[in-house]
Order: sequence, then C-alpha cells, then structure tokens
Amino acid sequence: MSARISPLFDALLAERGSDLHLSIGYPPLGRIRGKLTPLREAPLTASEVEAMLLELATPEQKLQITEELDLDFSYTYGTKARFRANYFYKTTGLAAVFRCIPSKVQSLEELSAPEVMRRLADRRSGLVLVVGPAGSGKSTTLAAMLHHINQNRHASLLTIEEPVEFVHEPAMAQVTHREIGPHAPSFAVALRSAGREDANVVLVGELNTPEALKQALQLASSGVLVLASMYALSAQAALERILHAFPEEEQAQIRGMLADSLAGLLFQQLVRASDSPGRVLALEVLLGGGTVAATLRQGQLSQLGGLMQAGQAQGMQTLDQHLEQLVSASKVTPEAALEKAHDREAFARTLQRLLPNFELPEDVRT
Repeated sequence: MSARISPLFDALLAERGSDLHLSIGYPPLGRIRGKLTPLREAPLTASEVEAMLLELATPEQKLQITEELDLDFSYTYGTKARFRANYFYKTTGLAAVFRCIPSKVQSLEELSAPEVMRRLADRRSGLVLVVGPAGSGKSTTLAAMLHHINQNRHASLLTIEEPVEFVHEPAMAQVTHREIGPHAPSFAVALRSAGREDANVVLVGELNTPEALKQALQLASSGVLVLASMYALSAQAALERILHAFPEEEQAQIRGMLADSLAGLLFQQLVRASDSPGRVLALEVLLGGGTVAATLRQGQLSQLGGLMQAGQAQGMQTLDQHLEQLVSASKVTPEAALEKAHDREAFARTLQRLLPNFELPEDVRT
C-alpha cells in the first residue's frame, strides 16, 4: 500500500520540482523552477497533514518531533527519489518541507560544470567551500565533485551529513557515510575522528559551529581534501562569516589557517533558464593561494572582489561576470540575471550596454 503522501511526491517529480511544502490551511506547494506553485486547489487539513507526515516517521522520530518540535531525516521514495525531510511546528500546527534528492548522482559533465570544479575535485588536500542561499544546489554540486573523485581515484571517501543525502556506491574509491545523530553527536566530533579514520576526502554537510570550522581547517592543512557547504550570500560573506564565528583574539590564527588551506570557494545561484524548464548554474569562483592567500592573511577581504574580476585566466570570476556571460549566450533572460546580481545598479548598466532596448525596472532606474 502506497503512502498517503505519494500522489504529491509524484506530482512534484512530474514537474521536476525541488521542494514540497506542506502546511495546514494551505494547498500543498511545490517549488518549480524556483517558484512555489500549488499542486492542488484545496487546502490541507490538520488531519491530512498529520496523517501524511506521521506515517513516514519511526516511533523514535515521532517522539523527537513531539519533544523537540523539530525533526530532520531522509526518506527513500521507492526507486524514484530520496527526500530530505524537515518537520516543524508553526502557528497553524505541524508542517514539513521535503527537498528532493535524485536517486542518481549527477556527474560534473551532466551539470555542465566548469573546468575549475574538476581541478578542485582533483586536488589532494585543502578546503573547498560551496556556498549559497538555501535551494541553490550546493548539495548537488558537492555530490557531483565527490562522484568525480569516486570514479577516478583510489581513495577513502567519508561523508558527514545531517541527514545523509546522496548515497555514493563505491567505484574506484571506498565510501563511508556517517550521519549526525545515529553515528556521531556533532559535525565537530565526526570531523575530529575523521583524521584517525585515514580518510583522503571528507565531505561535510554543513560547517555550522566554530569547532567544526576549526576541525575542517586543520584536516585540510594536514593532507586531506575537505569539501563543505555553508549558507552565505557571496564568497566574501562566507569568509567573513567564518572569521566572525571566532573571538577577535583568535581571528588572526583563523585567517592564517584559511590562507594556508583554502583551495577554492564557489558561491552559486540557480537562475531560471531562458529556453528550457530548468535552471542554470551561476557561479562566483575564488581560488586560494598566491595573492588571495596573502589577502586572507592580512584580513583585507574587501579586495577579494577585485581579485576575482582580475583572475579570469586562472578560472576566477565574480557572480555578475558570469551572469553577464549567461545573458550574452542567451542562456538566461536579462530579467532573471538582474534578479540575482550582487550589484544590481552596475549590472543594470551592463545590461543596457549589452541590450540597448532592455527596459530597466523602476528600482534600478537612474
């Protein structure tokens, strides 16, 4: 017998949606091409939501949502997909968001990833950060990089996640998945033990505490390639967030560790494609070493934008530079690109240069 929620999962997958939102008093909503779209007209009742959600939970998980009012876990929907589930309470009662995790891990080629991603995945040590807002595809990018390593290198790969998302079957590499909760009490503890587990590559679902950040930096400087994600709204903001997680008296030490271990930082956004139902990856790329390392050591983070602009020959770029390329190639519309640009006024002037007939929105008109 199929679960009560199955028709909604099927509707989401049929539309190639990324998230399913369930909330009492609202219709079920799917995030499709970045926009929340009703999957039926009738709002969900309290009994419907509770029946759908509690049917998927184990007795231990039901106890957790009752006692802690929050629950994260992964759910396998037959052979069609896996979902990262988050249950929580709001003013109307129990609610949930399901993030779709495709059963098949996409390769870097399938993602049309730039060469710089392959270069970073081929490194033998250092910290690679993939950052961006929620729903920007960070987990998909990290999974594709790990897939590349798994297919091309004899190595020991360890993933530390909450919960485990993409499942990697061993190819050339040995793969170990660890989940926060069942297998380790925290990211920091799991990272600390990773050094003793002889891992060559460690994927971290999120660097969410100063202890986890410090452990990741230490691992990255000791001959391990660390791939990690973080919520941030730009490459510079991600590095500022790392530094500000520590007391002022420790920040010089952390700047030095970042300068020594940062291999690369990818900030990404997903932009609606102009000619297909999907979305296009827009990237800001910062590569470590050289002048970037010296700038990090000195704490001059405001200079990083200029270094990315000037470092295109090495594979670096700002988000707005890449958006300009995507508009020029007609892969995204100017409106969609402007919506994601970091410096909207400057990017509006760029669009006027590229497309003299483009009409600017009122909020960026001069």
